[in-house]
Amino acid sequence: MDKFIAEKSFWDIFPEAELGIMTVRGLDNSMEDGPARQEIIDMLAEANREAEKFIDKPVLSQCSVVSVWRDAFQKFKKKKGNRASIEALLNRIQKGKEVGPINPLVDIYNAMSLKYGLPCGGEDADTIKGDMRLTITEGGDSFLALGDTENDPTLPSEICYIDDEGAVCRCWNWRDGVRTMLTEDSKNVFLIFESVDPSRHDDLTQATDELEALVLKYLGGTVAMKTIITKDNTSADSAI
Repeated sequence: MDKFIAEKSFWDIFPEAELGIMTVRGLDNSMEDGPARQEIIDMLAEANREAEKFIDKPVLSQCSVVSVWRDAFQKFKKKKGNRASIEALLNRIQKGKEVGPINPLVDIYNAMSLKYGLPCGGEDADTIKGDMRLTITEGGDSFLALGDTENDPTLPSEICYIDDEGAVCRCWNWRDGVRTMLTEDSKNVFLIFESVDPSRHDDLTQATDELEALVLKYLGGTVAMKTIITKDNTSADSAI
């Protein structure tokens, strides 16, 4: 990964959006079972319980942290049923299905997403080709989603994270791809929090800071880049 860029086509639709991003190099995501691994699993379990505070209405789509993303997803092309990642997590909570452990880094960012009610994700920076761009696509970008076996190209006018090889994450933060997913072998990573609600600027900043602290505490490595992306600060070198 060379650089992160949120392009003009994105800001034309979401001028008040904010993205808390960072890159971390040299971390160790291969943690074996032990006290530290259990602490992360316990943190995720606690975040599952804490996230219930965001389900403040009987209908999930009407809850404030979800409704802002429902509105956002109406502003660009998507497939029917595509939802923001935070809605997918809270949907599990509402149905009594705990968001369970996957690997240490994914567990940490899922815990932070649940704690703050904001979409959070990550990619293996070593698998991103050239710059990663958040943009309105022309369509046809190659994409193999997690769990799928066939290419599912992007739609024209869809908001996606893309690189020189294809799509990285479809429909803004709906679904990650196999090619850039985080694994136990990931060493250099890109992490991101997303907000479309200007009133949650402080939450976004605090969430990004806490994510950084937890990653360094449990997985080590060095933060190579960290910033808040806005319409006035649209790009950052990965420094990896």
